[in-house]
Amino acid sequence: MPKSKHITEYRKYDLDPAFPVMLLLDGNQWEISDTLSDRLHFHNCMEIGVCLKGSGYMKFRGEDIRFHEGDVTVIPENIPHTTCSDSGTSSYWLYLMFNPWGFFKGILPITNKEYNLANLPLENFQLILNREDYPQIWQLSKTAIAELKEKRLGYEVSAKGLLLALYIEIYGAEISAITASDAADSSVPPIVKNPDAKNESRNAAPSPDNRLVIAPALDYIFQNYMQQFSIQYLAELCYMSDTHFRRTFREIMNIAPLDYLHNTRITRACTLLGSTQKSILEISEQVGYRTLSSFNRHFQQIMGTTPRDYRREITLQEKNGQENAIIEYSGWIEPQI
Repeated sequence: MPKSKHITEYRKYDLDPAFPVMLLLDGNQWEISDTLSDRLHFHNCMEIGVCLKGSGYMKFRGEDIRFHEGDVTVIPENIPHTTCSDSGTSSYWLYLMFNPWGFFKGILPITNKEYNLANLPLENFQLILNREDYPQIWQLSKTAIAELKEKRLGYEVSAKGLLLALYIEIYGAEISAITASDAADSSVPPIVKNPDAKNESRNAAPSPDNRLVIAPALDYIFQNYMQQFSIQYLAELCYMSDTHFRRTFREIMNIAPLDYLHNTRITRACTLLGSTQKSILEISEQVGYRTLSSFNRHFQQIMGTTPRDYRREITLQEKNGQENAIIEYSGWIEPQI
């Protein structure tokens, strides 16, 4: 008996580069039912949701998180998720999608060393912030959405200011989550210091501040992985020597910077192989490889198979109703945020 199909949807929103924010409108608000979608989906931009009424849970891979009326949800790009209301009820939401990197370009620090929410180091980062603990985030979210909806004179300037304030508040909430997480880990017995040991600090986990020092490099890779650039250039973005940057990057990310770049490229290639009809050569060039042989070699090293066999397997999975297909859509298909 064939397995049921589990499809992950990739929803691409074409945001205006000059004003990369979009308000999702379905009447005055979105109604989320108690029927759990069999599909997780992810976006190419950040999603901010405001729960006006109801309760339920957001489903991520391997994790369900409860939401309630008065919560603000923050889901960065590329985080698969879906939303479901409690049994027998519906929840009501307002949503906006935006690209913080493009929206605040020229406003936040040039190096993006701070306030780079997308590159903070919590895995599967997602936030559900309640109105009681974060009243500013609740109010700023609703006010920004109202500005975008009403489009009064000068709304672009007003919305940009409101979203900047909202973004910084969210960033502060995430930094607090990192600090709390590190404090919880303090129950682990500390490393015994050996006065005769050299470079003992390499064994210690980096502090939240240290984790941010490579944010400019992570941001640049995310935006420019398809381009050609050197590790030395990434080091210069972080104001480090090449050697110090490579060591720091590995300590924080548990992977060398060049390997991280290849992983980023191959991950994008997997999406294209499973969701488009582009040739393997076209995809290899689109994700940043100068030669097909280099693309094939790195794909094999990371995925354990060739691009051709990977695409063939995706096709067979879709035909046989097996797991883990990825479908790419432009915008949304159903009111399942």
